Amino acid sequence: MSNRTTVTQFFLLGFSDVREQQILQFLMFLVIYLAALVGNLLIITVVALDHHLNTPMYFFLGNLSFLDLCYISVTIPKSMADSLTNNRVISFSGCVTQVFLIVFFAVAELAFLTVMAYDRYTAICRPLHYRVTMNRGACAQMAAGSWISSMICSVLHTANTFRLHFCGSNVIAQFFCDIPQLLKISCSDTHANVIVMIALGSLIDVVCFVLIIVSYIHIFFTVMRIPSEQGRYKAFSTCIPHLIVFCLFISTASFTYMRPRSMSSTSLDLMAAVLYCVVPPLMNPIIYSLRNKEIKSSLWKMIGRIFFSQEKQIPHTELL
Repeated sequence: MSNRTTVTQFFLLGFSDVREQQILQFLMFLVIYLAALVGNLLIITVVALDHHLNTPMYFFLGNLSFLDLCYISVTIPKSMADSLTNNRVISFSGCVTQVFLIVFFAVAELAFLTVMAYDRYTAICRPLHYRVTMNRGACAQMAAGSWISSMICSVLHTANTFRLHFCGSNVIAQFFCDIPQLLKISCSDTHANVIVMIALGSLIDVVCFVLIIVSYIHIFFTVMRIPSEQGRYKAFSTCIPHLIVFCLFISTASFTYMRPRSMSSTSLDLMAAVLYCVVPPLMNPIIYSLRNKEIKSSLWKMIGRIFFSQEKQIPHTELL
């Protein structure tokens, strides 16, 4: 009975067993997913097509949008399908894949937010060295380092979780396969897993948090020395969205993975999961586009070219 293959599938408890509430959850997630999909795709398209945005900041922003697109696609479509069909079963291999991808994209998000803070520090505090420091090769190395480090971390977390035996309950009190919930239903000793999860998570969080805070301390003192109020506002306007996104993501993720079990409850776990899995991919394009004049300008130009090119083609087709 201790062999983990005795459990071949898991049951995702989700938000509710009431059919009306399941339909409501499906509609809410559908709206959120479509909004996140459109917002992130627009940013990726604008950054890729507008040569004026061919800078390190927008290169990393494009990576972040692609990452958010993948991140929200790991959990939301499956949860919507479960709510619509009332079939909340996930296979063992599907659960392994979900855990791997969630950790992979979550750590990658944190890594890219850290790299973006360093990019802002270099641009504001060392503007004369910016082109040399943040050249194309350096940006590619930073992006590759973020993806590779997140993959290594994901492999460690996934292997550490599924080395356990699952021979009892297969009910996961979440709308996706979540590591803390899997540890609860395992029939193995999870003490070592908890230590590894907290130690590795704390190390990543502390390193990223320190690097970002140090970067913003330098940015703050540099910006305060700018004589014009307009210059200070412009500098702060490029940093505040990034800081908001980082604080939202790291606070909710840390709360989920590093709080003691005594603070755990089903409703609290569901709320925290929505905040760190669903809200950041939805809010990132909104926060960055609303406070970024270059993104808004490029977006309107792209929309204008699409509509004006169609208007010019109409008389031509009529003549034919």
